[in-house]
Amino acid sequence: MHGPRLLMGILFLCLLWGCALPQVRAEERLFLNVGVEFRGEVQLAAGSQWQNTEVGGLSGLTYDWRQQQFYAISDDRQQPRFYTLEITPKTITPKGVTFLQQTNGEVSPPNTADTEGIALTPEGHLLISSEGVTATASAPWIKEFERNPGRTIRALPIPKYYLPNGPQGIRNNLGFEALTLSPTGDRLFVGVESALAQDVRPNIPIYCRLLHYLRGDVAPVLLAEHLYPLDPSEAVFNGLVELLALDNGGHFLSLERTYSPGVGHGIKLFEVSLAGATDTLGMATLPVDLGTIRPVQKRLILDFKTLGIPLTNLEGMSFGPPLADGARSLYIIGDNNFDGKTPTQVLIFALRTQH
Repeated sequence: MHGPRLLMGILFLCLLWGCALPQVRAEERLFLNVGVEFRGEVQLAAGSQWQNTEVGGLSGLTYDWRQQQFYAISDDRQQPRFYTLEITPKTITPKGVTFLQQTNGEVSPPNTADTEGIALTPEGHLLISSEGVTATASAPWIKEFERNPGRTIRALPIPKYYLPNGPQGIRNNLGFEALTLSPTGDRLFVGVESALAQDVRPNIPIYCRLLHYLRGDVAPVLLAEHLYPLDPSEAVFNGLVELLALDNGGHFLSLERTYSPGVGHGIKLFEVSLAGATDTLGMATLPVDLGTIRPVQKRLILDFKTLGIPLTNLEGMSFGPPLADGARSLYIIGDNNFDGKTPTQVLIFALRTQH
């Protein structure tokens, strides 16, 4: 057979004559190179009511493929709850509300939770995170709930150095904001909005921490922790507000938000890769010089200011139903902070692979 000999001959001649072989950039090997295309905006009017509750403060979003509906977590500290929503390119329609319950079936007491992240498991349960409430010394948590009636199933383990205790732990209103499940549902990733108290130092970049859990037939197990570097910003508020797993191989979308009075909100979307990131689990305080510690790597996909539209406090992110042309959809929802003048904003994108 002449095939193998011919191929070897061509390769030899290429080496001899300096033929240009295809080059693959390191970034192309590291990332999936996804991109987004803005498809539109839809809003729910400020002050909208559903079953004697105000539909607002929606800080996390997840999609139920079986029921073809969204679940959005509200960060109302008085009545922790999630909504069932129908979201189309034209309307946002509430379909139900479920109040979170304790393991004994009693409704969660007021001022004990500030719920921010939400994800739907393959078993039909919901994983929800809370930043905690400093005023009532209520600790941050990550819990699994029944969808109906919203009863707590279990709490996930959290490293002791995350718990607020003087100059250590999650800072007020900067806790477990980002939460996502891998497509197969066996891996859970939860990120804090900003650095832990013990990791904050002058002139040192801000590193959020990401927790990585294994879940399935047994109780969830904490596997690893990684550092996520926030983009530098002069804004008053700057944080990681959402993660969304793209695959089972450690690739994500991340959403960062800034805010300054008189300036408004800045939103950026990144692609993130865990490849090569150092496991920092058990490292209660980060060293001043990270040295050989490697954070996760990220690349900017979209700076939302280029969209040319007014932006609200965008915090939640989820895949959704296919768009009219069959493209994979990405929905990003805003927390209006129960401001009577600010609607709930949802931006819709088509997700694409760049070539």
